[in-house]
Amino acid sequence: MAGRRWIGEWDPEDEVFWAGAGERIARRNLFFSVLSEHIGFSVWTLWSVLVLFMGPEYGLSPADKFLLTSVVTLVGAVARVPYTFAVALFGGRNWTIVSASLLLVPTVAAFVVMHPGTSFSTFLWVGLLAGIGGGNFASSMTNINAFFPMREKGWALGLNAGGGNVGVPVIQLAALAVIGAGGGPRVLLGIYIPLIVVAAVLAALFMDNLASVKNDTGAAVDAAKDAHTWIMAFLYVGTFGSFIGYSFAFGQVLTGQFGRTPLQAAYLTFIGPLLGSLVRPLGGRLADRYGGARITLWNFVAMAAATGALVAAGMRGSLPLFVAVFVVLFALSGLGNGSTYKMIPGIFQANALAGGLVGEEAVAHARRLSGAAMGLIGAVGALGGVGINLAFRQSFLAHGSGTAAFAAFLVFYGAAFLVTYAVYLRRPGGEHVTSGVAAGREPRLGGAEV
Repeated sequence: MAGRRWIGEWDPEDEVFWAGAGERIARRNLFFSVLSEHIGFSVWTLWSVLVLFMGPEYGLSPADKFLLTSVVTLVGAVARVPYTFAVALFGGRNWTIVSASLLLVPTVAAFVVMHPGTSFSTFLWVGLLAGIGGGNFASSMTNINAFFPMREKGWALGLNAGGGNVGVPVIQLAALAVIGAGGGPRVLLGIYIPLIVVAAVLAALFMDNLASVKNDTGAAVDAAKDAHTWIMAFLYVGTFGSFIGYSFAFGQVLTGQFGRTPLQAAYLTFIGPLLGSLVRPLGGRLADRYGGARITLWNFVAMAAATGALVAAGMRGSLPLFVAVFVVLFALSGLGNGSTYKMIPGIFQANALAGGLVGEEAVAHARRLSGAAMGLIGAVGALGGVGINLAFRQSFLAHGSGTAAFAAFLVFYGAAFLVTYAVYLRRPGGEHVTSGVAAGREPRLGGAEV
């Protein structure tokens, strides 16, 4: 397909093409994709900040606020499925323009209703609208996955996702500045409305569509039929589900369990999401070098240990220990986000080689299915954030603290460790589950590669 901002031929695995024009074009699209996704994450997590502004005059209990953020997280997770298809239907650039522009709807709606006297049901409906910001991640990852060669996917996808994830601490820092200056929530919303317009305009001016990705909606169906899509989705619940769930809940836990004021909570809440976002590209880099499965496995061990320490801190009522360990847990969730997403294209390429495909045919197969799978995996992973907020809600209702919820998360991380080991690293009969050389075929990727 030819036309302005459409690229008909794209082969990033060709090193001559990549060195000539491919890398420059891919990096340009990556930059503006990150910008749009960044704003999307800010809008999605907007209500994690707005609830801190909502004092007693709003008439909402801690359980109401956890339910509100759970609804926002749920819609963001569900939106990722159609957003994954949208890239193939409309083109990556075209959909980035549309998805960025749609962010005006929840932001303007929140600006209108954000005042005492608004009913809880109205806040819930407006929160539903903000969930569309979570969909930007899926379309952005699907799009960027097609631009980069296999050897750089861990870094590129980690940077794309990490740059988007930074939208969480950035809006929290913006809220801190607004609260500190004595401003209200409408001031914060007023800052973001023009930024959304800028992101949409820059996507229109500087991004490209790949013709090879358009009209391949069947890829998502094929990816959904592969068991590895759902296994990786389960692992991503443990990494990204933790990141987004804790991002929504951290401030509420500090105010509800430790009695911090909204301003005191705002001084602390941005640190964890910031570190978790910044280390995501590092997780991708480590996975490029040492293997995504290996990094993911040990990351779940560390996440379980940190969660155990959080249970102890909560039982002792130690705020300094609680905050310090929570920040570490955020960083680990970001590291795991990068390593799990590096695994996805490697797994599909290993499957292609095992099925007899070779060379560019195997690479094209892996690129097609992994791009589609990323959207589905991202959607299920985000549902983990819903589970975390609902678990906190129930824990606070039953016990007045989040300690019981952390105990449940600890069990989940143990299960994720076992799944990672059993499926991607166990060596039955002395052979790696994804290794070995079939007669007359190229070697399959091993755990160090996926």
